[in-house]
Amino acid sequence: MPKVTFILPDGTSQTIDIPAGLSVMEGAVKHNIKGIDADCGGACACATCHVHVDPEWAKKLGTVEEIETTMLDFAIDPDETSRLSCQIKVTEAMDGLIVRIPKTQH
Repeated sequence: MPKVTFILPDGTSQTIDIPAGLSVMEGAVKHNIKGIDADCGGACACATCHVHVDPEWAKKLGTVEEIETTMLDFAIDPDETSRLSCQIKVTEAMDGLIVRIPKTQH
C-alpha cells in the first residue's frame, strides 16, 4: 500500500498508508490529517483540501485539469506545486509521495 507523507505547517509530519484508487484527500480524511477539511467531499467544488506537492513529485502526478485549476483560484497562496488532494488518485507508483499542508489551513 502506498505511503503518503503530510508535512504540517509546524514541520511535523504524518505518514499514512492510502490504498491505490483512493484520492490523497480520502486517505487524509480517514486518518484525520489536520488541515484537510474536504468540505465538498471530493467533488472539486472547494479548495479546502489544497496541498503543496513536493517539487520532485509535482511533475510525476500528471497534468492538472481545468476544473482543478479554476478551484485553485480559491486557495490561499497557491503556487506552481499546488494541487487539490481530492484530484490526486493514489497509484502504487506514488509510494513515498510528500505533500505539504498550507499554514492557512491548519
